[in-house]
Amino acid sequence: MEIKPIKTDKDYNKALKRLELIFDSKLGTKEGDELEILGILIDKYENEHFPIGLPDPIEAIKFRMEQMGFNQSDLANIVGLKSRASEILNRKRKLSLEMIRQLHLRLHIPTDVLIQAY
Repeated sequence: MEIKPIKTDKDYNKALKRLELIFDSKLGTKEGDELEILGILIDKYENEHFPIGLPDPIEAIKFRMEQMGFNQSDLANIVGLKSRASEILNRKRKLSLEMIRQLHLRLHIPTDVLIQAY
């Protein structure tokens, strides 16, 4: 087991190939330990070189509503009024702090997503 930091794309590709080879290794074995360490190194490299931003707040609301089978009336029950729900979905009204709290509580959307500018 020769573990080195991942500093280049070449190192990254080599680590991915090795990870694929030992992917089914058992925990507590030498290869299992190598798998765990490689996973951490690959994750760190990907987070630094291929960051994924947070989704748009309104798109996140729409996506979560779709997942939960909610419609605009269900959103109105969360934000107060049907017209307010329509304005939010059409980006004509910004989310208030209380709306963000309720959306987080009832739709389980992370507050980090909801507080972004849009």
